[in-house]
Amino acid sequence: MFMGEYQHTIDEKGRLIMPAKFRESLGEKFVITKGLDGCLFIYPEHEWKVLEEKLRSLPFTRADARAFSRFFFSGATECELDKQGRVLIPGNLRTYSNLIKEVLIIGVSSRVEIWSKETWEEYNNQTQQSYEELAEKLVDFDLGL
Repeated sequence: MFMGEYQHTIDEKGRLIMPAKFRESLGEKFVITKGLDGCLFIYPEHEWKVLEEKLRSLPFTRADARAFSRFFFSGATECELDKQGRVLIPGNLRTYSNLIKEVLIIGVSSRVEIWSKETWEEYNNQTQQSYEELAEKLVDFDLGL
């Protein structure tokens, strides 16, 4: 399980140090892809395979299923950490998520998300204002909140 929030910087070559607490759970190889809300999603191989199977089961005759699959898989790339615990974020993904210098790496249960600091602060401020409303909407899922 991934959890926590870590602030790091991305270097001029697009390399990012992955928090030590996430490295072992990510494994030797993992997948980075375009996420939602302007961030990147990182999945360990086993989680990626589960998600891939679920997306593969969507009916390709539905335009929304095709569009989401295209968006999600076209940005996906298999990555690994170097000896210093860094991952090279491909240029197209850095552009998509506006990763320039300061970034936040957050754990979200089965995945890791990478956000530009600016985008995360905007998102967090908007969501924080409606946190209680969101909790009320999720009460039907019996989360024990």
